[in-house]
Amino acid sequence: MSTHVVVIAVDGPSGSGKSSVSKAVAARLGLAYLDTGAMYRAATLWCVDGGTDLADQAAVAYAVRGMPLEMGVDPAAPTVHLGGRDVAAAIRATEVSTAVSQVATNLEVRAELRRRQRAVIEAENAPGGFSGGQGIVAEGRDITTVVAPDADARVLLTASEEARLRRRSLEVHGAADASAVEATRDQVLRRDRDDSTVSQFQVAADGVATVDSSDLDFDQTVDAVLAVVAQVTA
Repeated sequence: MSTHVVVIAVDGPSGSGKSSVSKAVAARLGLAYLDTGAMYRAATLWCVDGGTDLADQAAVAYAVRGMPLEMGVDPAAPTVHLGGRDVAAAIRATEVSTAVSQVATNLEVRAELRRRQRAVIEAENAPGGFSGGQGIVAEGRDITTVVAPDADARVLLTASEEARLRRRSLEVHGAADASAVEATRDQVLRRDRDDSTVSQFQVAADGVATVDSSDLDFDQTVDAVLAVVAQVTA
């Protein structure tokens, strides 16, 4: 890999494997890792815990602007801290999952979190960052098109609806039988439907490589993304 700073942006729908694949790619390349979806979840938790009415868009935006969020970018152990409290587990709670779209579709919140995301990416350009100036893998909505449109490698990671529901079901319920998949369906598909009103992540933008993982296992998917990165950073 070349010695210049590498920024890799990974986008895609819910359940496509963005987080796990991005973490593995970052670890393999010695890069930092940023889960931008976790930032939206943290913002939701911050508002819920603070008693902010999620329907009051101005109040939500105000709360998020003052949110004391720290994102740990080690791909082996990424962390999420709110006001010094470890909230990595709390942001995955059902209460947050069902409410996050209300916060994530708030345009002022998106503007604030994009600003913070760019700051994290910029920090990894410097020797003092986690990666020692090597770069970062950032994943989530808007990354390939709005947050880091100049990234060295931009990947849309996608998979069939069936594959995505099965994976998220295994992740959340530890099973992928019919009832578990059905319980996951609303969360996955509704989140994509809601988010698609403010973000494009279903179809690759110009210059964004598509990796379809429907028929790939985890390692094959990681290799496919690494192949895209190798091509553009050679």
